[in-house]
Formats: sequence, C-alpha cells, structure tokens
Amino acid sequence: MAVPKKKISKSKRNMRRAHDALSPSVYGECANCGELKRPHHVCDACGSYDGRDVIEAEDAA
Repeated sequence: MAVPKKKISKSKRNMRRAHDALSPSVYGECANCGELKRPHHVCDACGSYDGRDVIEAEDAA
C-alpha cells in the first residue's frame, strides 16, 4: 500500500488546495428588462430568453 514517506507541511497542503475555492456565481443583465439573470437561463422577471418571450412573467400583485 502506498504510504507517504514524509509529512506534508501545512504550507504545501494549502498551496495544493489554492485552486479548490468556489468562485462567485456569474450573473448577466437581461437584454429585455435589465434585471440580473444567470447566463443561458430564462429571465425570472420577464420570462424572456434570447430576445423572445418563452414563459409568462409572474405578476407582482
């Protein structure tokens, strides 16, 4: 069975984990209404996708 020959220092361990951090989610502006939405998703505010209405927008009332 493979066993480490020496102890991995905290510095080396943390340097290896430097790329494991979660990146913040990316949001873009909706071309139709200007609200923030996730890329390649239907806008929750107006219901449009790629310049056309896909679903009925939810009423605020």
